[in-house]
Amino acid sequence: MPLDAKTSFLIILAMALTTFATRVAPFLLFPKGREVPKTVQYLGVVLAPAVIGMLVVYCLKGTVVFSYPYGIPELISVAAVVILHVWKRNNLLSIGCGTILYMVLIQAVF
Repeated sequence: MPLDAKTSFLIILAMALTTFATRVAPFLLFPKGREVPKTVQYLGVVLAPAVIGMLVVYCLKGTVVFSYPYGIPELISVAAVVILHVWKRNNLLSIGCGTILYMVLIQAVF
């Protein structure tokens, strides 16, 4: 169902306002000079690794290790991501190269 220009504009406006609000909220909740609560500091430390861990589990949950290709493309790709990240400490490089390697492996090799 195609949308008219007015509806499209309202959707874009709502998305822009929501994005702006999420960007402004931390500055309003934690103004400069006021101490950030310990809970928020704790979440800032543990949330990123927890999310990465959940993404790894989500990405590998469907891996079949008892039939061909026995999870070999996934294993090679995960190893490449870990090695690249330990070596270069660059998230974009390690995740990007791991993704490209996985796609090449499942499309051309296995």
